[in-house]
Amino acid sequence: MKAGDVVHGYRVVTDPTNAGGGKCVWAFAEKDGAQFFLKQFLEPKRPREGSGSAESRRIRLETCRRFEERHRAVMDRLPPDAPGAGNLVLATDFFHEGSTYYKVTERIDTAGLAEPHTLDAPAKAVLLRTLGASLRLLHAIGVVHGDLKPANVLVQRRGEAAFHTAKLIDFDDAYVAGDPPDRAEIAGDSLYGAPEWRRYVQGDETVQGSRLTTAADVFALGLMTHLWLTGELPGYDRDRFGSPADVVDAGVPLRLDPRLSDPAHALLRAMTAAAPERRPDAAGFLAAFRDPRSCALGEPRERPEPVEPAGPADEDDAKPRAGGDARPGEDARPGGDAGPDAAAPRASRLRVNLPGSRAASPPADRPTASRVRINLGGRASPRHDAAAPGSGPGPRPRSEELPEHEREETTP
Repeated sequence: MKAGDVVHGYRVVTDPTNAGGGKCVWAFAEKDGAQFFLKQFLEPKRPREGSGSAESRRIRLETCRRFEERHRAVMDRLPPDAPGAGNLVLATDFFHEGSTYYKVTERIDTAGLAEPHTLDAPAKAVLLRTLGASLRLLHAIGVVHGDLKPANVLVQRRGEAAFHTAKLIDFDDAYVAGDPPDRAEIAGDSLYGAPEWRRYVQGDETVQGSRLTTAADVFALGLMTHLWLTGELPGYDRDRFGSPADVVDAGVPLRLDPRLSDPAHALLRAMTAAAPERRPDAAGFLAAFRDPRSCALGEPRERPEPVEPAGPADEDDAKPRAGGDARPGEDARPGGDAGPDAAAPRASRLRVNLPGSRAASPPADRPTASRVRINLGGRASPRHDAAAPGSGPGPRPRSEELPEHEREETTP
C-alpha cells in the first residue's frame, strides 16, 4: 500500500506509516468524498493459489478464518450507528484484497489532552464517566476491548464544550468475552494487562480462554483511572515485578496514591483485584464517580494495607449471591444498560510454568456486583458531607449534566 493506490475503492492519500500501529500500517484515504482511516494488517496473510503444501495452506486458512470471525463478530454486535456508541470509534468496513486484510474507520482528529490529571475534579468525573459509559455499552453485548490503555483513548473537548470526553479507539484486539484468540495470536499490553491475561499469554495451561472476560478491561480501567486522577500508575517494586498484574497475582497489594478519596481508593482496590470475579463491573464504576468529589485529591493519609489473596478466588466467588447477584467480571447479556502515549511493550510469549490453578470462569449471563462497599449515590458518605479537600473551585456538573455528556454524541 502506498500513496495514490486504490484499495477496494479507497484512494490512499498519505504515505503509510507504522507509528503506533503494532502489527499493521495505516494511512488516510478517501472514498465518495468522505475521509477515512485505512489500516493494513501485516498478518495473517491469506495463502495464494499454488503456494506451499496442502497442509500449510490448511493451517493458514484456518488462522485467517478465526481472524475474520473475530473481527466480524465484534462488528456485528456493535455497528458504528448503534445508539449510545458516539464515543466508540468503530470499524465501518473490513475486507481482504489479495492476501492482505484491511480495516476502515472514519477519519477523526487524534489530537487530545495528554495530562488528564491536571483537570479539576468535576472535569475528571465527566471524563471518567464517558469512558465508563462506553465500556458499559461494550460489555453489555459481551465484547472485551482487549487493549485498553491511554494510547487507545482520545481525551478531547468539542468546540466550546465545558468538559473533556473520552473517545475509545482501536478495536483490533477486541474479542467476544470468554472466546479470545489463541495464546500465540492474542495481543494486548503487558503494562495494563490483567493477571489472567498475563497467565494466558505466558502459557499457563490452568488459565483457559473462558477465563478472559470483560473483567480484564476493568483491571486496565482501574490502572488508567489511577493515572488520570493522580498522574501516575499505582506504585510497586519494579525490580521485582514486570507489571501491576504480576504484583497482585503474587498476593502483594499495589501502592495506591494516599491522596485519593475514600470512594476512589476503595473502587480502585477492587478493580485491580487479582481474581476477575472480585472486580466490579462498568456500572459500578459509573456509580462510584456519580459524585465529582470522588475524583478530588485530599491530604495524604495512611490506610491499612489489604492482604491481596494470590491465585484463584475461593469456591464461593464463582457462585451467585443471595438475591441473584453475581461476582464482578461476569458479562451481561445484550440488552443491558449499556493524548496518545507511546505503546508499551507487548507481553512475552515465553511459555512458563506458573504454580497454582485457576477456577473455571463463572457463567456470563448475570449482572455483577462489587465486594467493596462504595457509595453508589442517593446516600452521601460521611466523607462527602463537606467538599473534599483539594477539589478547588470550578463548576460542579448538575445531576442531569453527566448523562447528557455521556450520551450527547451519536456519531464519533
